[in-house]
Amino acid sequence: MWGRQCYRLSELDFEANARDGVGIDWPVRYEEIAPWYDYVEQFIGVSGQTEGLPQVPDGKFQPPMEMNCVELSLKEQIEKTFSGRTMTIGRTAVLTQPKGDRAACHYCGPCERGCSTGSYFSSLSATLPAAVATKNLTIRPDSVVHSVIYDEKTDRASGVRVIDRNTREAEEFSAKVVFLCASTLGSTQILLNSSTPRFSEGLANSSGALGRYLMDHTYASGARGTFPGFEDKYYSGRRPNGIYIPRFQNISKRHPDFLRGYGFQGSAGRQGWSRGIEMQGFGADFKHSLRKPGPWQMNFWGFGECLPRWENQVELDDRKVDAWGIPLLKINATWSENERLIKKEASITAAEMLEAGGAVDVVPVMEDTPPGLCIHEMGTARMGKDPKTSVLNRHNQCHDIPNLFVTDGSFMTSSACQNPSLTYMAFTARACNYAVEQMRKGNL
Repeated sequence: MWGRQCYRLSELDFEANARDGVGIDWPVRYEEIAPWYDYVEQFIGVSGQTEGLPQVPDGKFQPPMEMNCVELSLKEQIEKTFSGRTMTIGRTAVLTQPKGDRAACHYCGPCERGCSTGSYFSSLSATLPAAVATKNLTIRPDSVVHSVIYDEKTDRASGVRVIDRNTREAEEFSAKVVFLCASTLGSTQILLNSSTPRFSEGLANSSGALGRYLMDHTYASGARGTFPGFEDKYYSGRRPNGIYIPRFQNISKRHPDFLRGYGFQGSAGRQGWSRGIEMQGFGADFKHSLRKPGPWQMNFWGFGECLPRWENQVELDDRKVDAWGIPLLKINATWSENERLIKKEASITAAEMLEAGGAVDVVPVMEDTPPGLCIHEMGTARMGKDPKTSVLNRHNQCHDIPNLFVTDGSFMTSSACQNPSLTYMAFTARACNYAVEQMRKGNL
């Protein structure tokens, strides 16, 4: 679920809505967020290569991981053949140098099972130990958040209501300040379920924007191909990373067919024994043949930007609830023509780059998949300058309720095409810092 790819949004992304006349303008710009990108990258540990590209700014990187022979060859051909395109190693929250108690990655491979050395960033390896060290942490397992408690007299959030996962009994906790960081859909579900006489359509929703402008990245378009001529080469270890081709459309020249753009992720490798699933064969000779590495193959997967649209909405289901009696969400989201055109071109350009790099048997991929597959949900409690059109201000603070903050992907005003987790973390750190400052001043 956590692929660990970490890319900054750029000034191009923060200006996009205003420039294109889509959605509303971000209330912040890159220069305001850059120091918080620095802070997060240095805390979590991000390895990567500096490239000097304005559309994907460089960060505070640990040494980059290495590309393999096919990737290096393809990089050379792409950059020689196509002006304005760069292929680099992925920027990933995996250490290549030790950091505190966390060891450098030793390429053992099964990252999906967890990282016993703490080499990849996670709450278990980094943030929870840091929180424990403050001696000001209480963890409440088995507590399913039901709603935020709102005090009509003070016009403030006064705490949260939870349901015990096992007993199904409700319990309330009071707080001076409440932060929601339950994921885009999770936080929005909580706010919608926290309606009051004043906020009948969801807490802090005087704008009507809560639950609207849901975004995801386009996915399942690209290409794959086979690279002959490298049969005498192999690689060691299981690199938990791939390559990245940053967005190259609508940078300095406007594309005639669509707004915004897309980037590629992928990797090259030799097929293993599982290729036998699609091969004809039987018996000992067949099995022995699968012990040898198969041909080199390369995949490109396009990640495209999704425009914010009012009709892409989540709302509470008035008939279905979960195991704890909390209303489920109904999701209504489709791609616009802009996203469909991005998906189509990503498939075409991926195939062109593979062919230019010497691939054979190139297969363009263009699957008709709905929003949600990329698992980069964003929007639904967007930030903005005007309380009439947005839920949050520039500090992730609810316009309507000053002591309520929302810091997950729901605050995103546009989606860009980069993996968004690094941006969530940067805005979260910034919002926490702001809340502390305001509490010290007596404003919260």
